Amino acid sequence: MKYLLVLLLPLAVALTAGASEKAGDSQDIQGTWLPIEAELGGKPMGNDFITSTTLTLNDGKYEVVVAGAADKGTYRIDPALKPKTLDITGTEGPNVGKTFPAIYELRGDTLRICYGLGGNARPTEFKSPPGTQHFLVTYKRKKVK
Repeated sequence: MKYLLVLLLPLAVALTAGASEKAGDSQDIQGTWLPIEAELGGKPMGNDFITSTTLTLNDGKYEVVVAGAADKGTYRIDPALKPKTLDITGTEGPNVGKTFPAIYELRGDTLRICYGLGGNARPTEFKSPPGTQHFLVTYKRKKVK
């Protein structure tokens, strides 16, 4: 019986930690995010994009506003995978019916996402090489005043 407990205790701790991380990301990723840098296919996005864009994530729904134009849909994360994955599906706006696989990294008030805008292949690293449709964005959480 002691041996069984010794074997099961680490498993229980690991499962609890994994569930806590998953719940943590689900809550922590919610909010309004402002890009601080972005590049597409290895080319930096201009300051106009940076200053006119917001991303809001709330309870499985997203809204991106770029220069006043909105794109809305749903998102699903899987923080258990390495790298962590994010899938977004457009329901209103220019990306209706499209799903974009992505990876994400969440550290405090910084969110980094690498989207596969081609729609098929998920990026495997946080890079946006020339000739790809990888869109790499680093966001900072918008402070609530």
